[in-house]
Amino acid sequence: MAFLSNEEYCIIIKEVNEMNLRDEFERIMREQREIALATTTDGLPHVRIVNFYYAPEEHCVYFATFKDNEKVVEIAANPNIAFTTVPHNGTNEHVRASGRAVKSARTVYDLAALFAAKIPRYQETIDAVGDDLILYEISLNTAVVTIDMEHIERIRL
Repeated sequence: MAFLSNEEYCIIIKEVNEMNLRDEFERIMREQREIALATTTDGLPHVRIVNFYYAPEEHCVYFATFKDNEKVVEIAANPNIAFTTVPHNGTNEHVRASGRAVKSARTVYDLAALFAAKIPRYQETIDAVGDDLILYEISLNTAVVTIDMEHIERIRL
């Protein structure tokens, strides 16, 4: 069994202490493009992958869906949701949160440039079917940030 030297241990502790999980939260929300969105109706969970945009100054997640989509009915019946970001970078780093999904006063056109900057070809989707999309928002107060098995923490936003 190998043991860390005192110097190695101090370096690791310093790295952990210097890791700012709020900064990591912002980075993950900026870099990851999809969330697994969970809704519940009649006691049954429903999960699907959706694209999202996070507005850091508002602490708000935005996602769009077709007006006739089943999740519209599910959210109308019970707006309480949970989500986790979906990592695609070969790591397990992700953000988990819960809140209430509400129809936004904004439209997908209002955030089109922001969605398109984050998600390749999303502008084509907006151009083709934007009138058929409803924009939802989820205001966040807290989130759980997971970087790896040693770095998991709930943060207040």
